Amino acid sequence: MSKIKGVLLTEGMHGMISQVEGLAKALDLNFIHQKVELNHFWRFLPPKITPIKQFILKEKIESNAKVVISCGRKSVIPSIILKKKYKEKIFTIHIQEPKVGLNNFDLIIVPEHDNLRGENVISSKGAIHYITKAEIEKSKPYLTNKITSNKIVTLILGGPNKYYDFSVEELTKVFNEIKSKFISLEYKVVVVPSMRTPKTIIDLAVKEFVGHGYVVQNIDRNAYLSSLGLAKNIIVTCDSTSMISEAATSGKPIFIAHMKTKKNNYRFKKFFQLFREMGITRNLGEKIEDWNYNYFNEAERIAKIVKEKWNI
Repeated sequence: MSKIKGVLLTEGMHGMISQVEGLAKALDLNFIHQKVELNHFWRFLPPKITPIKQFILKEKIESNAKVVISCGRKSVIPSIILKKKYKEKIFTIHIQEPKVGLNNFDLIIVPEHDNLRGENVISSKGAIHYITKAEIEKSKPYLTNKITSNKIVTLILGGPNKYYDFSVEELTKVFNEIKSKFISLEYKVVVVPSMRTPKTIIDLAVKEFVGHGYVVQNIDRNAYLSSLGLAKNIIVTCDSTSMISEAATSGKPIFIAHMKTKKNNYRFKKFFQLFREMGITRNLGEKIEDWNYNYFNEAERIAKIVKEKWNI
């Protein structure tokens, strides 16, 4: 029996791609990605006042897929366009709060800490993503020629956003904490950047951890997965709930490296509290010890709910 066709609509950012692809894989879809770009000033307007018209899109959206999975503000309009055209012939799922009427989609998936409620809303504990335990194990040997130690701590670096500056001062504090808590106990460090990590921060990590491990200096998915597999402990910077959620797939103890905020990070605080209560995370600086938590993959859990409630 052939797989159900799906189209994934995002702005092309890693975090969004990870979410739509994670759900598509968990639903066992035969999917393709389509990057969404809006024309001119339309890209600056919120979805609720944007026309539901093809002319706002740089490329016309057409699809013979039965399932549309969208994520992010710019993908809201093309998903609605497809639903209006094909009606019940397609099933639309939007990830993240769409900022338009919930009835524009068959299903909406949002993190629990967003507090969005509705008949067609499913809450996720953190971000859904495309990483699986099997992929981590498969990629585990990838970095073994770069670092050999039975005590490895992986540091996953994010980057500046509207909540965090990622100043040299803040990053130096994080790096010094790692030296004090881990390197002093003969750990080796693997540093993995994300797409948002500035080169200046990568260069700083190279300087700070010279002789104490290995710094991945380019975006390398295999290195990322390998670092999760090799690690005894994992540290993730506080700017990304997606990266923390992805790290939780490893089942390893996760420490969050907190930094000063530029504005109220209420949603982040709710997420941090949730993952701590679930026994997944602690704060960098707390006692280093092993702990366990239940295997955690929201894409798989939510896919089961979707299959049970909607016949797609």
